[in-house]
Amino acid sequence: MKRISVLGSTGSIGTQTLSVVENHPDSFQIEALAAGRNAELLIKQVRRFNPRLVSVQDKETADAVRAALPAGTKLVYGDEGLIEAASCQEADTVVTAVVGSVGLRSTLAAIEQGKTIGLANKETLVTAGHLVTEAADRQGVSLMPIDSEHSAIFQSLNGEPRAAIDSITLTASGGSFRDRTREELRGVTVEEALKHPNWSMGAKITIDSATMANKGLEVIEARWLFGLDYDRIHVLIHPESIIHSYVEYVDGSIIAQMGVPDMRVPIQYALSYPERMTSPADRLNLAKVGKLNFRELDMTRYPMVRYAYESGRLGGTATTVFNAANEVAVARFLRGEISFLDIERIVEQSLSMHQVIAKPTLEIIQETDKEIRKYALQC
Repeated sequence: MKRISVLGSTGSIGTQTLSVVENHPDSFQIEALAAGRNAELLIKQVRRFNPRLVSVQDKETADAVRAALPAGTKLVYGDEGLIEAASCQEADTVVTAVVGSVGLRSTLAAIEQGKTIGLANKETLVTAGHLVTEAADRQGVSLMPIDSEHSAIFQSLNGEPRAAIDSITLTASGGSFRDRTREELRGVTVEEALKHPNWSMGAKITIDSATMANKGLEVIEARWLFGLDYDRIHVLIHPESIIHSYVEYVDGSIIAQMGVPDMRVPIQYALSYPERMTSPADRLNLAKVGKLNFRELDMTRYPMVRYAYESGRLGGTATTVFNAANEVAVARFLRGEISFLDIERIVEQSLSMHQVIAKPTLEIIQETDKEIRKYALQC
């Protein structure tokens, strides 16, 4: 039985992770849950899974859930509480499903404790990929991808020598506005941006999908997960989201992973690897689908992907800047403070003003993150 700590248990990936656990109670046991401020849902999760440890975002939320916790359940909060949940002694696997760069320190703490990482927090690798992968190598820790695209690449690489890889291609739905021109993006509302055509996701990642920043983040994450340079990582628009990503080999063969859009499938594979288990996900019927469509990514139409490639090639703190500026800009858009296209402007200006540090320490990364967030709030 695998014993699991879930960071971000009340979010989209977290709730679907618990759904997987619920479907296989003889295979998985929840040891710790870390959530934000959704006290009502967290209490329901605690009653269902009876974890040893519960962490919440702040003292106010801790006070709200304390009386509802079973006897013997430890309650912690704040950044240190998140780290404690990640380091839970009884857990052997940590699912990092928190949103944003807040997941970095807790992921590093879990790695130092030798935990297998189910990685759904792409910002961790984007912000500090060199530190995370070096720590994982040093501790002999596996980074199991949960993003559907990276899971697809991981599955398509099984049994193949890395020297045989020519390139990898991440597919992209195109997001909420994939059929709109840039001119038609002026004045779009938050409600419109949150209507993703294929996936059910949290607000931040849905906006990232609409700007395609999410695909840019995935490109940077892929560089660290699979050790390829950026010239060998491609993006292809695929509106149906049936082919989740693929690998092209030196002999011209392409191996892809396909399935209906359901995040429970890559989550379960990350938890059960190297075994496969039954899933409640719908089965793919290609005859019913009928046809699959593809088109090249236009980086003029989607400049956020171009910014991701540029910052990735620059390396160092450039990717920290890309991520931090985007997080702040998306939050400002969701609050109604800026327009949709202002997200791109803020990221571009943040990258332009920053002097890149080539090999940053964790402290420098944290300082850069803080500096850029302050800048992005004002520009």
